[in-house]
Parts: sequence; structure tokens; C-alpha cells
Amino acid sequence: MNLQISKKLGRKSKRLPEFLSLLLFMLLCACTAYWVMQLIKPPLRAVTAPPQEEQAQIDVSLAAGLFGGRGTVTVASNYQLLGVVAAKKEGESVAILSADGKPAQAVRQGKELLPGTSVKEVHATYVLLSEGGVLKRVMLPEDARSKSGLGGTSPILAPAQMAPASPNQDLPPEQPPVQVQDK
Repeated sequence: MNLQISKKLGRKSKRLPEFLSLLLFMLLCACTAYWVMQLIKPPLRAVTAPPQEEQAQIDVSLAAGLFGGRGTVTVASNYQLLGVVAAKKEGESVAILSADGKPAQAVRQGKELLPGTSVKEVHATYVLLSEGGVLKRVMLPEDARSKSGLGGTSPILAPAQMAPASPNQDLPPEQPPVQVQDK
């Protein structure tokens, strides 16, 4: 039995050096490839995380109008209301406003005062400005209210509640036409 095993090993032992040579050659090729890749690879770049953007705080009161509530109106501090011309027709009212200490300008309802800021509504004692979708109330100063007779305690009548004026109330009485002769 030992003879049979030694005969089988003898045949395979003849190929053992060739098999080991092939295995060592494959190992040499793998090591050479690894070191060549290490030598020719580009240098590593530093990777930084993208900057985190600040998430804007959502004001839920701005959406109150969607569900039947009333949105809040903030008071604008960098605008000054100097006068108001309230018309009976919607959209024809004009507000005289001064923004950021600049000279006053007359702005019609619905038009822009500054880029991104428009006059939303014009009332007798205040103006609503829309600045980036946020409504801001600009009040008429107390001294301007007292000069115009719109004191803080007197009620303000809406145009529908006002008595209709006669059409010729402000016009002078008509004069008969005078004939002019040419010489």
C-alpha cells in the first residue's frame, strides 16, 4: 500500500516545482502591480462638506389667511407716511411716502415704492405695504391727522357710507357767454 501512495506522489512531485514556480510568479506579478499603482496614483484631494444653508424660520401666522384667519400686520419703521389721497374708486388712491429718509414720493395703490415693496392698500389714516409678501402698516402721524380733521377719536366713514355730493358743488356758478367782436 505504501508503494502505491509513493508512486502517486512521485508523479505529482515531479510537477510540484513547476506549480510552485507558477504560484510565485503570480505573487510577484500581483506585488509588482500593487507597487506600480501606488507610485503612479494621483495625490489625494481634500474633500470638504458642502456649506450648510440656514433654514428660514417659517412664520405660521402668514398662512392664517388661507384657513380663514387674519394674518398679522407688522409696523414698518423705515417708511414714513406723509399724506394720503383716498379716492372713491379702488386703485386710484395715492400715498405720499418717504422710504429710508429719502425724499417723499407719491405712489399709486398697487405700484412699487422700492424694488420688492409695493403699496397694497391706501386708507385714510394708514397704508399697507407689501414687502416681500409680508404686509406692513405705515400710520399717518398724529399731527397730520389733526390738521386734516381725522383725529384719533373721530370715526372714519367708508366711501359707501359717505353722503353723495352734488355734481356741481365745487364749480362756480355759470356765467353767460360774452360775445367778442373782431376789429
